Amino acid sequence: MSVLNQNINNFSNLENSDNFLEKIESYLKEVVEPIASDIDQSPDALKTALQGLIDHSLLSVRIPKYWGGLELETETFYLFQQLISRYSGALAFLQVQHQGAVSAIVSSQNEPLKKQYLPQIVQNKLVCGLGFSQLRRKGKPMIIATPINGGYEINGTVPWLTGFNFFDVFLLGATLNDGQELRAIVPFTKSCQNRGGKINLSDPMKLGAMQSTNTVSATFDNWFLPSENIVSITEVRAIHENDKKIVLYPSFLVLGCAKAGLDIVEKIAKIKQLDFIEEGFNHLNEEFNYCQEKIKAAIKIDSRSFEDDLQLRVWAINLAQRCTKAAVTVSSGAANYYDHPAQRVYREALVFTVFGQTNDIMKATLEQLMYN
Repeated sequence: MSVLNQNINNFSNLENSDNFLEKIESYLKEVVEPIASDIDQSPDALKTALQGLIDHSLLSVRIPKYWGGLELETETFYLFQQLISRYSGALAFLQVQHQGAVSAIVSSQNEPLKKQYLPQIVQNKLVCGLGFSQLRRKGKPMIIATPINGGYEINGTVPWLTGFNFFDVFLLGATLNDGQELRAIVPFTKSCQNRGGKINLSDPMKLGAMQSTNTVSATFDNWFLPSENIVSITEVRAIHENDKKIVLYPSFLVLGCAKAGLDIVEKIAKIKQLDFIEEGFNHLNEEFNYCQEKIKAAIKIDSRSFEDDLQLRVWAINLAQRCTKAAVTVSSGAANYYDHPAQRVYREALVFTVFGQTNDIMKATLEQLMYN
């Protein structure tokens, strides 16, 4: 039996959110944290870690109970995301792709599609990726969906697609001739249809962080997409409006990264017994707790403003940058080693800085760097 499956209870049987999060943290500290460096660099190690989440139904936590999921309430779900990010950025980044695809399927009006895919996800038979960030780009659409008999013909390139060899399918984003945005389920593999359509995948990209997540590009050549695979068709530029609605929620992933940096600072403070390190930890940790409480309070407010959410998101980003820099600083020369924990979380902060980035987030992040 894999170490990932030893002495772990079925999380779905826990009585309340506090117990759930305590069990998750215990699991991550015992099983994931000791091999976090391997998970960051090795796709095989990351696959094993992801399988641990799958085996305990932690990739269906947002699926309604009607479909057999755990249906976590909002705050518990995002604190769960924060915990994974704290102990492994690569694992958090990979599984959040799946969680995003699942949320889109749950919200779909295509009931036959939901009946086909949600039970498979709950039964741990299917994992999903995301491939629609290109919809945010201005100019000529990178993926075009042209209506034809029985569905759509897909042409173009998805430039950024995480999870090759981890996910079975992914949620494709494409643009229709009238500017509407289509999302649909397509196979996450090199494919060739009898009618001549093709999906080609690049080799995994060489990235500065989270290399193990196997990010590729996908090129579609006259690929036939049947109508029954459509998850949604939304209005022109819908992704930009949705980005504003959800701008705050990735902050929990960012906070997890910040906490990972603080964990390192706290550990080294105990080893080196230097008052100024302890003082630095206390100062940053106090700010972390304050920032987290503000964000937790904000997600409970229905009539939040986009500007307030944006500032909280940027605060979390800036805090993660500073906490991981602090981890590097107190680790001294050892932080130069590629597999040192401080080096890893510093690189993870880079990823979470630009994760789901829009022009608004970029501008606000840059302004904070300029004036604070």
